[in-house]
Amino acid sequence: MGDAAQRSTIVVTGAGGPAGRTLGAQLTQVADSRRLRVLGVDMTPREVTGYESVEAVPAAADPAYDRAMLALIARHAPDLVVPTVADELPRMAVLTASAGLGNQVVLSAPGPAAIAADKLLTMWALAREGIPVPKHAGADEFTSAPEALSWAGGPVVVKPRVARGGRGVHVVEDPHDEVWERLDGSWIVQAFAPRTEYSPQLYRSPGSGRTTVVVLEKTGRKEGRVGNATTVRRLGDRDAPDVAALAESVVQSLDLVGPVDMDVRRLSDGTPVVLEVNSRFGAVSAHAPELLDHVLADWPR
Repeated sequence: MGDAAQRSTIVVTGAGGPAGRTLGAQLTQVADSRRLRVLGVDMTPREVTGYESVEAVPAAADPAYDRAMLALIARHAPDLVVPTVADELPRMAVLTASAGLGNQVVLSAPGPAAIAADKLLTMWALAREGIPVPKHAGADEFTSAPEALSWAGGPVVVKPRVARGGRGVHVVEDPHDEVWERLDGSWIVQAFAPRTEYSPQLYRSPGSGRTTVVVLEKTGRKEGRVGNATTVRRLGDRDAPDVAALAESVVQSLDLVGPVDMDVRRLSDGTPVVLEVNSRFGAVSAHAPELLDHVLADWPR
């Protein structure tokens, strides 16, 4: 990346979020040896380890987002832009394509990015390809929690179709759960998969298509049975080969490139199913440092 006598500039969005903080810490370890200058952007800028500075940008839904990002890119002329905010990815992918930034933004094409950013669209796309997913539907397809529980034959998980990380994820098993009163078509319902949960970390090369898979087992979760991982354990290549194969089939089916963070869980019979896909670095990516190595080797392309 860049001239060997100069520092290459990397801009990371969502620098203050879980994925951004993790990535900042990783970049700190290689910044000197790789001659990197690392800058961050965030809606609420503050000092974050690993970043020379963190600048303010509007939220992705703000009409001012596009101009602000293009102005920032023009000002800093980064070699790489690494988005880490889930609800920003479809907008950034379209901006990348329309502004001709494709060689420097570590992100999939607009179509794949948009599908992965919407949890219900992800389920539809994977189910169509025969990839195992839990039973699923839009929340507006049910008139009540008892109806959803009857449909699933047990507990269900509800979560926003578009959301950052584990925000809003909730297990419904009580027919009188009050959470149901605020659900609408912007939420997805999935049958609850009760067994082991994994967070596969993947990288798919934008050039060769070669895929690297690291399977992490979630050993602790922020919300108990569901939610973001608080602790993980890296598994060996022979520990969960079915999960690794499933994860690789997902990125190939959706045509995702770059880093991908995924949630997979086993059903009662042991079958692994895909819960959601995030086409970006995740909060546990430090446990799979080879993803960052691949990004720095492959991009800009």
